[in-house]
Amino acid sequence: MHTTVFERNAPRASAIDHAITGVRHSPFWLEDAAAAAYPRLTGALECDLAVVGAGYCGLWTAIKAKRADPSRRVVVLEAKTVGWAASGRNGGFVEASLTHGEDNGASRFPAEINRLNELGLANLDAIEATIAELGVDCDWERNGAIDLAVEPYQLEALRGELRPDQVFLDADTLAREVRSPTYLGGVWNTRTSALVHPGKLATELARVATEHGVEIFEHSKVNAVVTRDSALVSLPTRHGKVLAVSVALATNVFPSLLRRNRLQTVPVYDYVLMTEPLSAEQLASIGWSNRQGLGDGANQFHYYRLSADNRILFGGYDAINHFGQRVDPRYENREDSYRRLASHFLTTFPQLAGIRFSHRWAGPIDTSTRFCAFFGTARQGRVAYAAGFTGLGLASTHFAADVMLDLLSGVQTELTELEMVRSRPLPFPPEPVASIGIQLTRWSLDRADHNRGRRNLLLRGLDAVGLGFDS
Repeated sequence: MHTTVFERNAPRASAIDHAITGVRHSPFWLEDAAAAAYPRLTGALECDLAVVGAGYCGLWTAIKAKRADPSRRVVVLEAKTVGWAASGRNGGFVEASLTHGEDNGASRFPAEINRLNELGLANLDAIEATIAELGVDCDWERNGAIDLAVEPYQLEALRGELRPDQVFLDADTLAREVRSPTYLGGVWNTRTSALVHPGKLATELARVATEHGVEIFEHSKVNAVVTRDSALVSLPTRHGKVLAVSVALATNVFPSLLRRNRLQTVPVYDYVLMTEPLSAEQLASIGWSNRQGLGDGANQFHYYRLSADNRILFGGYDAINHFGQRVDPRYENREDSYRRLASHFLTTFPQLAGIRFSHRWAGPIDTSTRFCAFFGTARQGRVAYAAGFTGLGLASTHFAADVMLDLLSGVQTELTELEMVRSRPLPFPPEPVASIGIQLTRWSLDRADHNRGRRNLLLRGLDAVGLGFDS
């Protein structure tokens, strides 16, 4: 087995200690966003559309429904607060891909991958246009993203045929964009990626929704979806109940309110560090004047970007699944993962030695076996759902809102006829098989990263049956 650059050039333990001393365990994005408070649901009410979940998917769905028909009564029910889960904890990468990358999409939807790519780019353009039209203050930057090679085999993988919107960067050219001794080259995707402040986007979407007449209720966890003996769908909460003509479920990683979806996703925990704001001298030492999003090409990859106030968010690598498939806040405080991220950061940017991290946090990703979202309806078409975004959902949730509303309309559209929408991923097996399989796969991915990218028999077998996996 070969060592990686992060092992060959690891910093001293004392440097890691210094960097993480005093770090706050809290999502920076949520602290930095001015969130409004919304009431708890009490009593009963009736509406045309009830949306469960006040993250991006739910808020986009509510906004789109209300804009399409202002007379429709639309209600959003949130178990905690707007954007508190994945929507306030992600890296802020807004990607055009609806399929978790070209290779993943082509292997699963070969007949329609070209159209899915077109729809993904149109979706990204639509998000940008809507943000501008509605005055959404969310630090939007359409600077593109660079796929980085930090090992020779990753560089070889980048040397294929490029699209017109992609630019290959050799080591010298890349150094004029961003400087790191770990970089061997990269591909700049100039058109298909943007950055956003995740917390501000969530709070601003909630503001826009209420200004359009959507009613948002926080601390109103829905306990069930009940359709017996009524033309309306009943959504009981602890203190009230909503009766709705139709329902959109946007609950992401949390256990589905529909039994059929209970084995369709598993929670995989992702970890993030955020630095203090860089000084002008520190920023000059790494360049990065074009402020692209960055990600390396390993199976266990890192993603990183600048915030509007020139902090560096650095996340990824560890993707941890726990036995029992529960979402539990205790899993967020994993010291080994934070130390590993700090070590890899200092290897990437040794010129920033002495910097400190101000925030650390984690959250679960709703992983499906096809590594991109799935969709469907239940209860005679009165309930629609979208889930399984697998860590690349920031833009896909906007697309998912369109899909769910089309499904609820009962009218056949291009979106409802897509194989991606009509098909379902294979479910995960029950425990303990699920955990054993996931841990073996993760071990295999780590071995591939330590063996010049070569995939073992398990990974090749998963690829062969359409279950190829990366972190």
